[in-house]
Amino acid sequence: MPKTLVILYQEKKNEVPVLEWLRALAKSNAKAHVKGRDVIRLLEDFGHELRRPHADLLRDGIYELRFKLGRVNYRILYFFHVRLAAILSSGFTKEAEVPVVEIERALERKKKFLANPEAHTYLGTESKGETVPT
Repeated sequence: MPKTLVILYQEKKNEVPVLEWLRALAKSNAKAHVKGRDVIRLLEDFGHELRRPHADLLRDGIYELRFKLGRVNYRILYFFHVRLAAILSSGFTKEAEVPVVEIERALERKKKFLANPEAHTYLGTESKGETVPT
Protein backbone atom coordinates (compact mmCIF):
# COMPACT_ATOMS: atom_id res chain seq x y z
CA MET A 1 0.00 0.00 0.00
CA PRO A 2 1.45 3.41 -0.93
CA LYS A 3 1.96 5.93 1.84
CA THR A 4 -0.74 8.53 2.35
CA LEU A 5 0.34 12.09 1.75
CA VAL A 6 -0.38 14.10 4.88
CA ILE A 7 -1.03 17.78 4.22
CA LEU A 8 -1.40 20.55 6.75
CA TYR A 9 -4.37 22.85 6.25
CA GLN A 10 -3.61 26.58 6.33
CA GLU A 11 -6.13 29.37 6.83
CA LYS A 12 -3.92 32.10 5.41
CA LYS A 13 -0.29 31.98 4.32
CA ASN A 14 1.65 30.31 7.14
CA GLU A 15 -1.35 30.31 9.51
CA VAL A 16 -1.52 26.56 10.17
CA PRO A 17 -3.81 25.58 13.08
CA VAL A 18 -2.59 22.02 13.63
CA LEU A 19 1.08 23.04 13.39
CA GLU A 20 0.53 25.84 15.90
CA TRP A 21 -1.18 23.36 18.25
CA LEU A 22 1.63 20.82 17.86
CA ARG A 23 4.27 23.50 18.55
CA ALA A 24 2.45 24.53 21.72
CA LEU A 25 2.12 20.88 22.71
CA ALA A 26 5.87 20.37 22.22
CA LYS A 27 6.52 23.16 24.71
CA SER A 28 3.92 22.09 27.27
CA ASN A 29 4.14 18.29 27.04
CA ALA A 30 7.00 16.77 25.04
CA LYS A 31 5.75 13.19 25.55
CA ALA A 32 2.32 14.05 24.14
CA HIS A 33 4.00 15.81 21.21
CA VAL A 34 5.98 12.63 20.40
CA LYS A 35 2.80 10.54 20.58
CA GLY A 36 1.10 13.02 18.25
CA ARG A 37 3.93 12.69 15.72
CA ASP A 38 3.70 8.90 16.00
CA VAL A 39 -0.03 8.84 15.26
CA ILE A 40 0.52 11.12 12.24
CA ARG A 41 3.06 8.58 10.97
CA LEU A 42 0.44 5.85 11.38
CA LEU A 43 -1.93 7.90 9.24
CA GLU A 44 0.81 8.22 6.60
CA ASP A 45 1.40 4.47 6.68
CA PHE A 46 -2.20 3.24 6.79
CA GLY A 47 -4.37 6.07 5.40
CA HIS A 48 -7.99 4.98 4.96
CA GLU A 49 -7.20 1.66 6.65
CA LEU A 50 -6.30 3.24 10.02
CA ARG A 51 -8.93 2.36 12.61
CA ARG A 52 -9.54 2.44 16.36
CA PRO A 53 -7.86 2.95 18.67
CA HIS A 54 -5.85 5.40 16.53
CA ALA A 55 -8.53 6.82 14.23
CA ASP A 56 -12.28 7.05 13.95
CA LEU A 57 -14.88 8.58 11.64
CA LEU A 58 -16.85 11.33 13.36
CA ARG A 59 -19.29 12.47 10.66
CA ASP A 60 -19.54 13.96 7.17
CA GLY A 61 -16.07 12.77 6.16
CA ILE A 62 -14.34 14.22 9.24
CA TYR A 63 -12.07 11.79 11.08
CA GLU A 64 -10.14 12.03 14.30
CA LEU A 65 -6.62 10.86 15.04
CA ARG A 66 -6.64 9.70 18.63
CA PHE A 67 -3.94 9.42 21.25
CA LYS A 68 -3.86 9.48 25.00
CA LEU A 69 -1.23 10.26 27.58
CA GLY A 70 -2.15 9.65 31.18
CA ARG A 71 -5.75 10.75 31.58
CA VAL A 72 -5.65 13.31 28.77
CA ASN A 73 -7.20 12.53 25.36
CA TYR A 74 -5.71 14.33 22.37
CA ARG A 75 -7.37 14.63 18.98
CA ILE A 76 -6.33 15.83 15.54
CA LEU A 77 -9.16 16.23 13.07
CA TYR A 78 -8.63 15.45 9.40
CA PHE A 79 -10.35 14.57 6.16
CA PHE A 80 -9.33 12.85 2.97
CA HIS A 81 -8.85 14.51 -0.38
CA VAL A 82 -8.81 12.01 -3.20
CA ARG A 83 -7.41 8.63 -2.24
CA LEU A 84 -3.92 9.47 -1.14
CA ALA A 85 -4.05 12.67 0.89
CA ALA A 86 -5.17 13.37 4.42
CA ILE A 87 -5.49 16.99 5.49
CA LEU A 88 -4.82 17.71 9.15
CA SER A 89 -7.06 20.61 10.09
CA SER A 90 -6.89 21.07 13.87
CA GLY A 91 -5.79 19.60 17.16
CA PHE A 92 -7.18 19.85 20.68
CA THR A 93 -7.49 18.16 24.04
CA LYS A 94 -10.75 16.29 24.51
CA GLU A 95 -12.79 15.92 27.65
CA ALA A 96 -15.60 13.41 27.01
CA GLU A 97 -16.91 13.85 23.47
CA VAL A 98 -15.43 15.72 20.55
CA PRO A 99 -16.96 19.19 20.82
CA VAL A 100 -19.47 19.93 18.07
CA VAL A 101 -17.74 23.27 17.48
CA GLU A 102 -14.51 21.44 16.57
CA ILE A 103 -16.33 19.22 14.06
CA GLU A 104 -18.09 22.24 12.56
CA ARG A 105 -14.75 24.06 12.28
CA ALA A 106 -13.22 21.04 10.51
CA LEU A 107 -16.19 20.89 8.11
CA GLU A 108 -15.77 24.57 7.29
CA ARG A 109 -12.05 24.07 6.68
CA LYS A 110 -12.82 21.07 4.47
CA LYS A 111 -15.21 23.21 2.44
CA LYS A 112 -12.59 25.96 2.04
CA PHE A 113 -9.91 23.44 1.11
CA LEU A 114 -12.05 21.74 -1.52
CA ALA A 115 -12.91 25.12 -3.04
CA ASN A 116 -9.24 26.10 -3.32
CA PRO A 117 -6.73 23.38 -2.35
CA GLU A 118 -3.71 25.41 -3.42
CA ALA A 119 -4.55 28.33 -1.14
CA HIS A 120 -5.16 26.07 1.86
CA THR A 121 -2.17 23.71 1.55
CA TYR A 122 0.75 24.51 3.81
CA LEU A 123 3.99 24.01 1.93
CA GLY A 124 6.27 24.51 4.90
CA THR A 125 8.94 27.07 5.48
CA GLU A 126 12.32 26.35 4.00
CA SER A 127 14.12 28.27 6.70
CA LYS A 128 12.66 26.01 9.38
CA GLY A 129 12.50 22.88 7.24
CA GLU A 130 8.90 22.27 8.27
CA THR A 131 6.12 20.56 6.45
CA VAL A 132 4.51 17.82 8.49
CA PRO A 133 5.88 17.89 12.05
CA THR A 134 7.40 14.43 12.25
